Amino acid sequence: MTSDAVTGVVWDLGNVLIDWDPRAAVAAGMGDVEADRFFDGFDFAAWNQSCDAGRPWSEALAELDHTRSEWLEHGRAYHRHFAASLTGELSDTVALVHELHAAGVPQVGLTNWSAELWPHAPARFEFLGLLEDVVVSGVVGLAKPDPAIYRLAAERCGLPPGSLVFVDDKAANVAAAEGVGMHGRVFAGADRLRTELQALGLPV
Repeated sequence: MTSDAVTGVVWDLGNVLIDWDPRAAVAAGMGDVEADRFFDGFDFAAWNQSCDAGRPWSEALAELDHTRSEWLEHGRAYHRHFAASLTGELSDTVALVHELHAAGVPQVGLTNWSAELWPHAPARFEFLGLLEDVVVSGVVGLAKPDPAIYRLAAERCGLPPGSLVFVDDKAANVAAAEGVGMHGRVFAGADRLRTELQALGLPV
């Protein structure tokens, strides 16, 4: 791990700053029972990751139609009702974004998110405007944990990787960030993160 002083923050969004519940989107279209059946019986994470990495939703849904047609309407429900999956901001963590912004600390977002569905986020969550930029995987055609997307986030932040701390709720994504020289912290709640950021010398 780098020993450089930390002067900027790279934020994951889903389940760090924004509460994301994909089941809620499917339930909005098909009800709770079918939503449970879908997430118990289908590898949603892998299918969704392909769209996060740039695959068009039309192609992803066509694949379901051809190979797993029993899940097609569930997939359509997720896409159609995606807004319902964004159940709110995580206010205690967003408070850290506000404090860092007020102190002049550079911050960028780094999210695995479909380009087609991304517009829901900036339209709803005003705090995203406090970030210097957001690297959206589906827009750039790269997805975590690809090392290239972390380097791109550092470029967008205008700082070398060793001067940044990356916060994500997935340990594999944090490990990949550390692999390119960033400091990494696995998100386990805003209170713990505040203490970790303070230990790195950040003004929160």
